[in-house]
Amino acid sequence: MSPATPAPEHGGAALELLVHGVGGATPQSMLDDPRTVRVTGDETAAVHRRAEDLDAEDHPERDTARPVPEAYVWSNLTSGDGARALWLLLLPFMVVNLAHWMRPPASGRPGLVRLYGVLVRLLALTLTALLTAAACEVALDLTAWQCAGTAGCADGRAWLGFLSADRGGWWSGPGRRLALAATLPAALVGLLWYLSHRTWSAYEAQRPPTDGAPAGPLPSEDPRPALGRPGFWYGRRLVARLRAAHTAAGFLTVAGALAAAPARHDTGVLAATGLALRAALLVAAALVLWAVCGRGRSERRLDQRVESTLFTRLPAATLVLLALTALHTAWDRPGWNSAGTLPGDAAFGALTLAQGGLVVALGAVALLLQRPRRDPRTALAGLGGPATAMLACALGGVMSGGVAQWVADRLGGSAGPGGGPAPLTGPPVLLSWQASAIPVLLLLLLVPAALLGVRTALATRRLRAAVEADYAGERPDPVRTGQIATSRARASLTDSAPVLVAVVSGTALLLGAASVAGAWTSGKVPGSAFSGAHPAIAALAATTQALGSWMIGFGFLLFVTWGRRAYRDASARRTIGILWDVGTFWPRAAHPFAPPCYAERAVPDLTWRMSSWTRHTGGRLVISGHSQGSVLAAAAVWQLPSATRARVALLTYGSPLERLYGRWFPAYFGPEALRGLHRAVHCWTNLHRATDPIGGPVRVPAEEGRPAVDAPALLDPVAYGRTRAHPLPEPVLGHSDYQADPAFATCRAALLDRLLPAMPRQRTAEEAADATADGAADRGSPDQGSSDRGSPDRGSPDQGSSGRSSG
Repeated sequence: MSPATPAPEHGGAALELLVHGVGGATPQSMLDDPRTVRVTGDETAAVHRRAEDLDAEDHPERDTARPVPEAYVWSNLTSGDGARALWLLLLPFMVVNLAHWMRPPASGRPGLVRLYGVLVRLLALTLTALLTAAACEVALDLTAWQCAGTAGCADGRAWLGFLSADRGGWWSGPGRRLALAATLPAALVGLLWYLSHRTWSAYEAQRPPTDGAPAGPLPSEDPRPALGRPGFWYGRRLVARLRAAHTAAGFLTVAGALAAAPARHDTGVLAATGLALRAALLVAAALVLWAVCGRGRSERRLDQRVESTLFTRLPAATLVLLALTALHTAWDRPGWNSAGTLPGDAAFGALTLAQGGLVVALGAVALLLQRPRRDPRTALAGLGGPATAMLACALGGVMSGGVAQWVADRLGGSAGPGGGPAPLTGPPVLLSWQASAIPVLLLLLLVPAALLGVRTALATRRLRAAVEADYAGERPDPVRTGQIATSRARASLTDSAPVLVAVVSGTALLLGAASVAGAWTSGKVPGSAFSGAHPAIAALAATTQALGSWMIGFGFLLFVTWGRRAYRDASARRTIGILWDVGTFWPRAAHPFAPPCYAERAVPDLTWRMSSWTRHTGGRLVISGHSQGSVLAAAAVWQLPSATRARVALLTYGSPLERLYGRWFPAYFGPEALRGLHRAVHCWTNLHRATDPIGGPVRVPAEEGRPAVDAPALLDPVAYGRTRAHPLPEPVLGHSDYQADPAFATCRAALLDRLLPAMPRQRTAEEAADATADGAADRGSPDQGSSDRGSPDRGSPDQGSSGRSSG
């Protein structure tokens, strides 16, 4: 058989590629069969089939009533062992990374877009410096300087005794104590670097398909949407650059804390050495700012270049500077002893003011970006990015202030030489004020929570009439009607999220300003950070500070426990999973220490699978996505070449594409982007329910001979009362089990009918074994590297279960 001769046509080859959503799923539950086989992939993410369908393409006559189902299981990308709950401690980094993607859409305004990205990256850099400075405050100031320098504090703790100034040991000198304690925040920065590098190897290093993509960069006015650009899901170069810059910033923060401690006691050679070290730290800090501001994301081409050596070696260079600074600090100085606190108040105040200024500037840029066109559905009128960035800063401030105050309270509570407490000066005044803001913020959240509760109750009463109208002809049952109306009212609470974010971010901005003002007006008296304030204000602040200190310890334990449970328990994961999966869907464009982006693995997986299967078989394919899986499916369809999209239909259900992503990420999932997806894909149908708290309509109208995307809202439950078809009461399904509704199969069949007829499939490697070398070269395509075992010539099910690949 010559290379140009097509393989015999097998007619109606059709495939349904199922993509699960939040909470994860097993291939057995998705395919409704206990015997499943991994077709391609690994333990982290893979495509599975039923064992009986392994060679379905070779026998299309077996089942022509429905497409062959395949399940793409990606849950291990976002879940796994309980240790992954520690990623929750990096929540501020994830939140500020989200702010990058929340910018309003901007057509023809690249300068403002670049400025928006620079401001978010600078905010992310301040968060790294803030949390590293908080670690320095705990390790250097509170532990090594204040507690180890106070006899009553150090003597009561055996693990700290060798640092005690009263014992006169080798480590008892203030400089040596500080140099040793600096290894803890430096180790924390090194751990963040390691986690970011390890996840980069597993996620960002996955190269997306290049079939049909232009070799060079796309033109600046390329009509392709952002999510369809070849470099969107390949951010390894930017992550490497930002990782180097943030690691260097962390080391510089530790070195700066060490260099500032002995500055007032340096004389002669030590003074000159200290000045040279501080100058070197400033030069390195300038390089870090250059690295952060100099380059953003490169999406218009698949950028596989290696970052400049100048930036990749920044962490090593700053680590050397840190070691030299530690050696300089450890040198003995006559008359230098522990008294008061280390000079850190100004640094925390400067970071807080810088964050406030950057948030205000980001808000101004966002307003300028969204002025030409404003969609009423956009969250917070286009200010979702600045509000989210403010939340990230508030989280960073609360965590740093709360942890510092909690450690100070624990260390300062031991008995002194006379039986009384050993007084510690405590953390910087600003951190004490920030710790006191925690109970105030939680108390203020009760107001919108109560208002939403009242609103839900009123909505339940109003919706009762609509429920009875939807089930016309049924005998009214007040209990059943109330159950359905309550489910619909609770589901609508999702649309109130912008109000909550606005309240929290606005309150955080005001409390941050109040903390700076309170710290500025307060005197520095040991044991009290509020001595300069009015007596009533000082008493209230001291009380809230004590509550905040207790709450941060309890909250830390609750946070980690809840996170571990969410990774192990599917029900708990569904409760918070949507927020976590939204945060980790987006690439790391602003903060390299944020949790890894699972979509940089999942979207190329889906794109390769659809391209390779349609190329091999010439058949029709429905990619069927539920919840967050619908977002992955849409992103993968955007990445397909136009010839492949003509053979692909999109079926979404329980989808947050418009309700969540369209409102909060208008530049990427706004009305124009979703209408563009409707035009790009051959056909698309979206199913939704009024009782679904996550999914909803995508609001894409009919145009150019294409029907509207949204199907009529599905009734939930499918039966109001007992019927012959449903003899037992049907549950309110909400966000789950869309496939159980009869409308699902009907919509899927209609999509397949609208697709182009099947094309002759390509010959497989075995069928072309006698072809010439030139003919074999002509068949080069993404499916050669996709480890695709879904081709029609696969071996037996026993061979497939071993996880081998054939292309």
